[in-house]
Amino acid sequence: MGCAPSIHVSHSGVIYCRDSEESNSPHQTTTISQGTTTLHGLFVKTDAADSIPSVLAHQSRQPPPSAGPRRKERRESGGASARSRTPHCCSVEAETQTSSSSAKASTAEVQVGPMRLTQYPIQVLLIFAKEDNQSNGFWWACDRAGYRCNVAWTLESALECFLDKHQEIIVIDHRNSKYFDAEDICRSIRATELSEHTVILAVVPRTSADQEESSVLPLLDAGFDRQFMENSSVTACYNELVQIEHGEVRSQFKLRACNAVFTALDHCQEAVEITSEDHVIQYVNPAFERMMGYCKGELIGKELTELPKSDKNSADLLDNINTFIKKGKEWQGVYYARRKSGDSIQQHVKITPVVGQGGKIRHFVSLKRLHCTNENNKQLYKSHREDKYTGDNSQSESGSYKCKNRRKDSVDVKSITSQSSDAPSLQTRRYSSMARIHSMTIEAPITKVINIINAAQENSPITVAEALDRVLEILRTTELYSPQLGTKDEDPHTSDLVGGLMNDGLRRLSGNEYVFSKNINLSHTHLPVPNTISDVPPCIAQLLDNEESWDFNIFELEAVTNKRPLVYLGLKVFARFGVSEFLNCSEATLRAWLQVIEANYHSSNSYHNSTHAADVLHATAFFLGKERVKGSLDHLDEVAALIAATIHDVDHPGRTNSFLCNAGSELAVLYNDTAVLESHHTALAFQLTTKDSKYNIFKNIDRNRYRTLRQAIIDMVLATEMTKHFEHVNKFVNSINKPMASEETSPHSEGSDTECTANIKNFPDNQTLIKRMMIKCADVANPCRPLELCIEWAGRISEEYFAQTDEEKRQGLPVVMPVFDRNTCSIPKSQISFIDYFITDMFDAWDAFAHLPVLMQHLANNYKHWKTLDDLKCKSLRLPSENNN
Repeated sequence: MGCAPSIHVSHSGVIYCRDSEESNSPHQTTTISQGTTTLHGLFVKTDAADSIPSVLAHQSRQPPPSAGPRRKERRESGGASARSRTPHCCSVEAETQTSSSSAKASTAEVQVGPMRLTQYPIQVLLIFAKEDNQSNGFWWACDRAGYRCNVAWTLESALECFLDKHQEIIVIDHRNSKYFDAEDICRSIRATELSEHTVILAVVPRTSADQEESSVLPLLDAGFDRQFMENSSVTACYNELVQIEHGEVRSQFKLRACNAVFTALDHCQEAVEITSEDHVIQYVNPAFERMMGYCKGELIGKELTELPKSDKNSADLLDNINTFIKKGKEWQGVYYARRKSGDSIQQHVKITPVVGQGGKIRHFVSLKRLHCTNENNKQLYKSHREDKYTGDNSQSESGSYKCKNRRKDSVDVKSITSQSSDAPSLQTRRYSSMARIHSMTIEAPITKVINIINAAQENSPITVAEALDRVLEILRTTELYSPQLGTKDEDPHTSDLVGGLMNDGLRRLSGNEYVFSKNINLSHTHLPVPNTISDVPPCIAQLLDNEESWDFNIFELEAVTNKRPLVYLGLKVFARFGVSEFLNCSEATLRAWLQVIEANYHSSNSYHNSTHAADVLHATAFFLGKERVKGSLDHLDEVAALIAATIHDVDHPGRTNSFLCNAGSELAVLYNDTAVLESHHTALAFQLTTKDSKYNIFKNIDRNRYRTLRQAIIDMVLATEMTKHFEHVNKFVNSINKPMASEETSPHSEGSDTECTANIKNFPDNQTLIKRMMIKCADVANPCRPLELCIEWAGRISEEYFAQTDEEKRQGLPVVMPVFDRNTCSIPKSQISFIDYFITDMFDAWDAFAHLPVLMQHLANNYKHWKTLDDLKCKSLRLPSENNN
């Protein structure tokens, strides 16, 4: 049969096989895998196999300058330079070679949404019929790139190597079909499940200049991803591989991570449904199948409109949901769905739009849980429980017993902590408390809600009961609309700004005592009787001709009026809205009143001065001119809004409420540390107004009208206090925006503004919400002004905060907003935080009602300006080029 091959171990630790005679085979190396060597398909054990590499390895080396020496060195390093001729039965067929790259292989961190993945060094499989310059070029390119490279010379060895190592890139020689069929090899690899995320490259022959390049479609049909025009240059091969790594390989690596996400969804207890932007079902998880009674094949690819709907939903619910989610807003609520069996079940549904390429909504993700209040739901929940505990009866019983005990332990705290053996049970305490609630003749809405939840808990499963317990804990707070700021490490600008503006109570120092002092004197001396104002000078009159425009420049008016813009703008605006006629007072009285109010604004404040009051008055008048606002309010509401805007910051000391409380000022003591400044503004304004008949604008209106007007003014000024910001905005959205959107999208509604405003006028509470929202938006409209005005206002408010921080440090008071240190503060960052937390959502809601495209465009432009400055790490208000100019 021939001579048996001898097995040698080289000094480099590489094993190779050699016969006594030279062989015509172009390769003599062989695969040594797990202590075996391949001999015509037979695996032969070797004694040294456990201590050597599993495949033939080429040691680290630098690529030689030419192809000839490179080939020689590869053979020599493999120990296969001596060729022996042996009978066919004893020849050793070299099938694979493996490179241990000299380049340092390193891992890479890849981010896929919130997932952080580790990508290990790339593995490459070269499939060539014979060794040549092209195979060597890719070999050394892998060496340079730090990839782990294997070379296979036959289809069988290629498949075996791929199934063992799962290479990310495969390069197949497609230049000549004489040795093997490259397309057959590609199809064979693609037939394996592991090749889904593998990139396969075809090396095709170079075409001549006069030859037309062939189509890539046959290659794509065979399973190739790319083609590479024959080029043995190591650099060309290196560039191709690196591009594939950062392109297809990186993308495929991210796609592989989706398997973990889908595994999590498959085991999720909540029903998950993913649809396209056109509401075509793309995915449902097993929990969804169990809940709805369908299998995936019956749902995927269908539009939601093809599935039967329950008739228990209100007629406009679907329209409301679509209106909400198409705007990119998350919707959640209770919805009735129809199962395949025809039963209607009630679900808690949360629908989240997912924004994709192009900034457009590409998917909708729906999470659904059973709302166990009807028999169908309870029966379905019971069947789910039985499915979950399939197996031994004992296991099911123990699981049920465990749940019962867990619910009792988690809720019946009194029976655990009490030492008495006859402590009342959970059921007894619930029934007795509910009896007391039912016996009340006057019942608040929140009491009704708690009553309903308590009743729902009685027969609810453990998961629902525990969730309702958490709901009750939340409902027991008095600040239902105020967000609870997290304690995580956030941007200090945002944390300080939000905390400083929304804190209305005292802040503690290092000890347990509050600091009280009387450093601020807010008493008022007797004001001189104002003189009658003569006719408005032409330069002022010319400026005021543009006062109905949103782009009106209040700073120019401040300059020409010698910092008395409120009187002149007030006269023009009040005349336009007929305030004197409504109040039945003379123009002289109105002028005198405006003079008194403006005199009590502090011109020394950089921000809270009469210019700010004039700016808020201008914004309020602009909003009152909008059709929907005008149609929703009465003349009394308009007059109240203009007066409230005029007085809303009178006698402002240039310090925040938190500062006054920390300093123990007389105002803080007077108003019990609650809405200190806002209460002072309204109280002082009415004191000044009624002090002298010369400027008492209310002296000629009847008592009932005065009380209504006074209450409206007070309510609006108090609404500017920031601790109630989110409460006012959320109430406006829920009471105004959502019903309005529902009416506009209803098929039975004409959607006219007249009908909408008529409905609002029927509910005085809604008019109150509109007035609050209007003055709140007017008060902080600076980010929605033209850029030049926005920049000026940002500088002024920052300077006022800087001055407060300086004074807090001098007096040893708690620093309310530490980031507003004039030496370190980034004004652009503070503006970005203010817009993100307070402005965007509020003006989105106000724009949906009043339709204010000009403001929203200014807001977008200004935000972009601040982001540009922040990206450039600028602390100033303008770009460096603008500052130089």
